[in-house]
Amino acid sequence: MEVSRKGKLLAASLAGTVLLLLMGITVLVPPRLRQHRDRPEPWNQDRVEATYVGSQIKEIDKTHSSLVLSYDLKNSSDLDYRLTDRSSVLILSRLKSDGSFSQEQPFRLSYPVFVPARERAHLAIEIEQPFAWPAEGDPAVASKLREFVRRRLGDIEEFVVFDEASHRQLTLPSGWQQLQDEAQASY
Repeated sequence: MEVSRKGKLLAASLAGTVLLLLMGITVLVPPRLRQHRDRPEPWNQDRVEATYVGSQIKEIDKTHSSLVLSYDLKNSSDLDYRLTDRSSVLILSRLKSDGSFSQEQPFRLSYPVFVPARERAHLAIEIEQPFAWPAEGDPAVASKLREFVRRRLGDIEEFVVFDEASHRQLTLPSGWQQLQDEAQASY
């Protein structure tokens, strides 16, 4: 079956029209879509709330200690919440002085955390630092420990955990003001 010259011309014209329409759609629509796609996604806060529970100082060795800050997490969403200490999890401190984020101190999760939907769980973060552990019987042990905590937390308003893999954010509020007040009162 041979296609006439008129049929070929009609087919080419139709193909050209379709091509022009597709190009028009490609040129007009994607800029809007591209703008939306290029905008960074907001961090998902998932309705998981953290409450400060307490602090503990652990001796690693005679020259290093770890400050452990514990939190109670309440997941009020319908989704499970999971955090593991991996390279995609960043813990930053928000400074009181100017509200900026800081990574000056090395923070890490003490253990992986799983909070099922509508449940509670515990989370702890650690700050390891050089610290000459006071000798047993040293009468200034308590004040040295409080000073250690004050130096580590003095300008920190809160901690914020960013999980880059799931694009989730969790705010860990301060609650250590009492520790700082006690450290200042002991001088």
